[in-house]
Amino acid sequence: MLVTNHVLSGAVIGAAAKRPLPAFLVGIASHFALDTLPHWGKWDDEKEFFRVAVADGLAGLAAMAVVTRAVVKAGEPGSPGRRLTAAVLAGMAGAAMPDLDKPSHLLLGHKLWPDAVNRLHGRIQNEAPNRFVSHELVAAAGFALTAAALIRRRAAR
Repeated sequence: MLVTNHVLSGAVIGAAAKRPLPAFLVGIASHFALDTLPHWGKWDDEKEFFRVAVADGLAGLAAMAVVTRAVVKAGEPGSPGRRLTAAVLAGMAGAAMPDLDKPSHLLLGHKLWPDAVNRLHGRIQNEAPNRFVSHELVAAAGFALTAAALIRRRAAR
């Protein structure tokens, strides 16, 4: 699954969890659960993988920025939404964290996670090349709308 979708699902988790530590831990678990679902992948070559990975990484960072801005804005001084910020950030960080091994290995030559974790992560992938619109875009829209609704609702309390 694209890291952008992991980030958006982490925002949903953080908005629902209310507290940072549970949001972070559930975010990590959600990453592996989502990777077992059918999603886009199976690249023709490394060049195509890099093209998608760079664009997705930048989109994931942009999603984090937009969600963070929305949560901070919802949590202006005196607003009950202020409590959401840490939990949402923790959910997004946890959900994206398992994929940090790829850029770390490619750019720094260092693997972050033990080989057993990387093997498991690779083995659970359910990828196919024809699932961008039907799976990735639909998931992104669902996660983004759910995160926005939860953030708005929790901030109104």
